[in-house]
Amino acid sequence: MGSCASILYPKLEINNRNQSSTAKVIHSVDGKLQEFRQPITASHVLSDQPDTFFLCSSENMFVNWHVPHVSGDEELEPGQIYFIMPVSESLKPLSLQELCLLAVKASSAIEQSSEMKKKKMVKRCRLVDWVTVY
Repeated sequence: MGSCASILYPKLEINNRNQSSTAKVIHSVDGKLQEFRQPITASHVLSDQPDTFFLCSSENMFVNWHVPHVSGDEELEPGQIYFIMPVSESLKPLSLQELCLLAVKASSAIEQSSEMKKKKMVKRCRLVDWVTVY
């Protein structure tokens, strides 16, 4: 049992570091999170979305500015957060309230994803414990 804890707990820390090496895409409408470990273009991410949506980078979102679209041929950067938003949102400047709402959605989605990954690691540890002991 002790060997499981000493082996898996460091993996949890490594997993948290690897988590930032994914490009995270948050759907602004429902807060759904998608993570991409492999290089992927904006057009590929949007391929299953209607033309009424666009992709934007959290790095380029500012209060009282129009939200710029990520070009379709641009590859998403690992460690960055992106949002899929309705095109209608790019026609007006972003308000502080809207930016805060997006930040809350992103934080909640990422935290929920992190908790699910930790639960999977604990289940694996329990299985390894059982297999090791018996």
